[in-house]
Amino acid sequence: VFVAAIRNRNLKLPENPLELYEIDKDKEAALEDDFLPHRDVYRFLDKAAIKTASEKPNPWKLCRVTQVENAKILLGMTPVFACTIIMTLCLAQLQTFSVQQGLTMDTTIVGSFHIPPASLPIIPVVFLIFIIPFYDQIAVPLLRKVTGHVTGISHLQRIGVGLILSSISMATASIMEVKRKSVARDHNMLDALPVLQPLPISVFWLSFQYFIFGIADMFTYVGLLEFFYSEAPQGLKTVSTCFLWTSMALGYYLSTILVQIVNRATKHITNSGGWLAGNNINKNHLNLFYLLLALLSLVNFCVYLFVSSRYKYRSKN
Repeated sequence: VFVAAIRNRNLKLPENPLELYEIDKDKEAALEDDFLPHRDVYRFLDKAAIKTASEKPNPWKLCRVTQVENAKILLGMTPVFACTIIMTLCLAQLQTFSVQQGLTMDTTIVGSFHIPPASLPIIPVVFLIFIIPFYDQIAVPLLRKVTGHVTGISHLQRIGVGLILSSISMATASIMEVKRKSVARDHNMLDALPVLQPLPISVFWLSFQYFIFGIADMFTYVGLLEFFYSEAPQGLKTVSTCFLWTSMALGYYLSTILVQIVNRATKHITNSGGWLAGNNINKNHLNLFYLLLALLSLVNFCVYLFVSSRYKYRSKN
């Protein structure tokens, strides 16, 4: 469709969309789902369906209206997908630096049993085990009575809730880091050795940020998967699930780039050579970095509000 639209870019669009190319709707030969009605969005793609000759159609030159509408659906879904990359970026940083924070904190659970800091990312998974059944069995029926929507709230609304919660989670992480550093400062343990000299503060203080992010995870990633699967064209429903994993992959990759950018930008204003450059996390500025992620997530949420408000759901008829 995109190739055909580019090749037909100099052609003039007909005023009546019914003049665009589409095969005959023979219900005995094709399923009803194989036909999508024309929508007045992304009109430049409609040029792929302009028929200029009576010879056999070339798929790289002429496409059906249904094919064009499928391309419009994928194009419309792309901005929504892009807005979830920042959330994955935040998750990557949360999982990385929380382990470093945990190495400096008291990991005792009961007696001499200690929780390994590297296992901290399991906390949101544990939360999800209890949160998801509560949401599906209790919250959704209540929301359904209020909104009249089958799923309680729409897929785009569910994604939006998760995005704003990720911003709150980063703000909470910044506050927890301020508390952790204040404990280290008050006890003159800024140079304490990780693991060997734990700070007198429990590692479970980090569970607050994980709890909020676990809820955000449930809303955004589950909502994103449902959104892609319900909106994707008939022949691309399984392929559409790769959007979710692509978002995660890009988020984790960009998180590394963001750390490098932040360190270079703050290189000359900190003694450690950057907010995150020093080996001693007690003397770094992780709280400011978390706050930056919170603001970045908030801006991303505002962009998402604009993108989602302009999205038009595909016709289910």
